[in-house]
Amino acid sequence: MNEVQKIVLAVDLGTTSTRTLAVSGQGEVLASHSVRYPLYTPKPGYAEQDPKQIYEACVTTIAAVMEQGDWQADDVLCVTFSSANHSLIAIDEAGQPLTPSITWADQRSAEQAKAMLEHGIGLDIYKRTGTPIHPMSPLVKLVWLKEKEPQLFAEAHQFIGIKEYIFLQLFGTPWMDYSIASATGMFNLEKLEWDKEAVDWLGLNMAQLPPLVPTTFKVTGLKEEIAEQMHLSTTTPFVLGAQDGVLANLGIGALEDGVVAVTIGTSSAVRACTNKPTFDEEGRLFCYALTEGYWLVGGSSNNGAIVAEWAAEQWFNGESLSEILPRLSEISPGADGLLFMPLLSGERAPFWDAEAKGVMFGLTLAHTKQHMMRAALEGVLFQLLAIVSMMEEKGTVAKQIRASGGFARSPLWCQMMADMLGVAVFVPDVVESSGLGAAQLGIYAMNNEQGKLCIWDNMSGTTYEPDSNNHRIYRQLLPTYLQLYYSLKDAMSHMTVLQQTTLSV
Repeated sequence: MNEVQKIVLAVDLGTTSTRTLAVSGQGEVLASHSVRYPLYTPKPGYAEQDPKQIYEACVTTIAAVMEQGDWQADDVLCVTFSSANHSLIAIDEAGQPLTPSITWADQRSAEQAKAMLEHGIGLDIYKRTGTPIHPMSPLVKLVWLKEKEPQLFAEAHQFIGIKEYIFLQLFGTPWMDYSIASATGMFNLEKLEWDKEAVDWLGLNMAQLPPLVPTTFKVTGLKEEIAEQMHLSTTTPFVLGAQDGVLANLGIGALEDGVVAVTIGTSSAVRACTNKPTFDEEGRLFCYALTEGYWLVGGSSNNGAIVAEWAAEQWFNGESLSEILPRLSEISPGADGLLFMPLLSGERAPFWDAEAKGVMFGLTLAHTKQHMMRAALEGVLFQLLAIVSMMEEKGTVAKQIRASGGFARSPLWCQMMADMLGVAVFVPDVVESSGLGAAQLGIYAMNNEQGKLCIWDNMSGTTYEPDSNNHRIYRQLLPTYLQLYYSLKDAMSHMTVLQQTTLSV
């Protein structure tokens, strides 16, 4: 099989499952297989995974895809990776985990994040690393470990993430790409190296962190027994790849000026491409690396489709979202003066407040459960509108939205997004945005990074145009929505203390 006909295996290490795609050189998904695994919550605020389960899912899905297409090792151009961000695993000298994989959703270090911001050290580190101070950040997780598990912190040989753990098993070295590193809170974006001041402040040495490489880094020498399990060869090239967020932009073609990617899965995110590191003086926006000349600025919200699923379960007696959503078009924009702050899991952007709580405001006897449901969906979008507004302050003006994630299957929600943001929303027919982005990055790496990043030109989809009157209504409501949060911020913090001590939740 010649180079053009070869497939790329794109492995997407997600929060709830690992999926591997076989992608042609023209961007067609030829086969796929996924394996789900649990998210463990042994204590309030904890959100962990078993790294060995994720490694096994990686091996299993690659082997299954190879079997689906009856491909041989020589048919594979490369294997490349997309991964969820912000995971942290302490390992011993033999490479064995001393902790579970502490995920982005873990909130145990909320007190440490709050203290870092109050003392000013957090904002100082952010201005070099581009990762907002929040419990999601491995930097803040390490502060928690140092304070709460000092013996483990001192004895750990290295601190790595889930993708690094996978490469440690496959090749014996836990390389970390610049993209994942730029979401740790310890990576200097200007120097493309570990930030010495942050590492020294933590009390670590550089050897306790993974070796850093570009996202296009290629490696061969897969362990022989693992190669056999995967139906690959020891000489099959592996491209390190990047985090799922930046690859989603690449996968849906959102790299041009003014083209903004929005993803709503369990959580949600807004990202736009820039040609250099970009910071926010207040530490509200992230900045992550992709490849040379490509940086992503934006914000992630904890609360996406999980809010819609929770609301449907509470208010609609088990009806599916596909049954509920069409009926919400009967409710006018703004839900007749009802606002719902969907902060059910704390919040990252735009508030960066792990103690944030959900709020229903404006409720009257005239409101129905359909009003409440529409307000919940609008609340998720108000969070995204607030992030887009912050990005506009930094000079990133959205001219088109490219949307992905499970919500993109709902015409109502897509139209609401267009109306909320005031720009056209394009939804590609292919929803595997991060996996496709990983495949594109793999091809770019195998071509020795010649020319620009590949954007496949065969992308079809649906465009939703905004209604200017509806947009005006949402823009008028946004200041009230934001004021509501800031008015209740202290009360939310006090309620957190009560929930953890006096009250039983």
